[in-house]
Amino acid sequence: MAYPQELINEVLDYLDSGHSVREAERRFGVGHESAARWRRLRDGNLRANRPHPVKYPQDTVGLALGLAYGGHGFGLDEVAVMVGVSAPTISNWKRRYVEGGHMDIPEIDPDEIKHLSPDGRARMTDEELEEYIHKLELKAAVLEGTVKVLKAEGIDDLSNDEKAAIVDALPASFTVTEALPEVGLSSSSYCYCKAKPERPDRHGRARAAIREEFALVGGKRGYRYIRQRLREREDPIVVSGKTVRRLMAEEGCRVSYAKKRRSYSSYAGEISAAPDNLVARDFHAEAPNEKWLTDITQFSIPAGKVYLSPVIDCFDGMPVAWSIGESPNAELANSMLEEACGQLADGEHPVCHGDRGCHYRWPGWIGICAERGIVRSMSGKGCSPDNSACEGFFGRLKNEFFYDRDWEGVTTEDFIGQLEQYMRYYRDERIKESLGWMSPMQYRKSLGLAA
Repeated sequence: MAYPQELINEVLDYLDSGHSVREAERRFGVGHESAARWRRLRDGNLRANRPHPVKYPQDTVGLALGLAYGGHGFGLDEVAVMVGVSAPTISNWKRRYVEGGHMDIPEIDPDEIKHLSPDGRARMTDEELEEYIHKLELKAAVLEGTVKVLKAEGIDDLSNDEKAAIVDALPASFTVTEALPEVGLSSSSYCYCKAKPERPDRHGRARAAIREEFALVGGKRGYRYIRQRLREREDPIVVSGKTVRRLMAEEGCRVSYAKKRRSYSSYAGEISAAPDNLVARDFHAEAPNEKWLTDITQFSIPAGKVYLSPVIDCFDGMPVAWSIGESPNAELANSMLEEACGQLADGEHPVCHGDRGCHYRWPGWIGICAERGIVRSMSGKGCSPDNSACEGFFGRLKNEFFYDRDWEGVTTEDFIGQLEQYMRYYRDERIKESLGWMSPMQYRKSLGLAA
């Protein structure tokens, strides 16, 4: 970022008055490093726009010094073209490394000089030129095989088994004998790699179990769930989450997430005064029946539309009660609330939070809340994040139960039966990590909160 010179001068004056660069940072809003740099630049302790030096490999340095000062008759400009660096850089290397006593002038193989020098290549015979081209093609093939087959950074990063695989993958125009030195593998090591029996897959049992567990949940649960199921098997399989994720990818076990559909809306305008948002996006509860969330979601199948109205407890995500029907009427919401209230103990008066749907503003709903001591709470207008925990429940439900399934030929009555079965499964059997890999009902039983 470029700062005005006037600001820079003000900062420098401030520093000269005895203040620190940190104080200048707070006062003027500039970085303390910038302030310190401006002061060094003014005092002559820093060159402006100093370029970063380019670091060359030691082999390049040695080659350039050997060609230029090894008595081969090349001038600095010629060597600069051959090696690909500037002539002044080579002079600096001589002064720094040779005259500084850090290295001697390297000896260069005449054959290498012949290949480097354009004039030398021009004097090569046809056979020598063909051999030179063949070697270059071999180098290119090895590098291409390294990247394409093994996705490695370079040949030096490979194991002997991987180097042997590269040699076997080379085109037939290259012999094994000439390819082995290029990949840095001895003939004995190559023969050993070829003779070794193929090692069994140490994750073979885990792969089979992963496919089985993934199929049992219809491909709707991720690697954390699968890993836990492997540990709970009769013959437990203990592997890391990272390994499970990799094996699932290799086996094609990918969870499909449906794109967001247009959701059902029960909003009918501001037909009555809305209560305050008492939950304020804090979906945590210390005990059951402190905070409830509710909403209505729609399932559209060829046979018609089905609606679900649940109450979700913020304590553990349990669906406390629910109602399912073919019409999103007052009876759907009110019957669900009555069922949920029937599970309350004396003195329990939960906050029940919903969106601004008309169901929660009709006299029937308001009357039940007043009679049972339920404290009403509502989201802001058009603000779905205010009830995001309930929306998240619907998202999980639809990904696992509804999306990517063929509902052709299924009646609404059959669909309601299957949805009812899933809701009981979610409450009683569906384990999740946040509850210590227990279902909501199992979790409550472990705490002595349910019989």
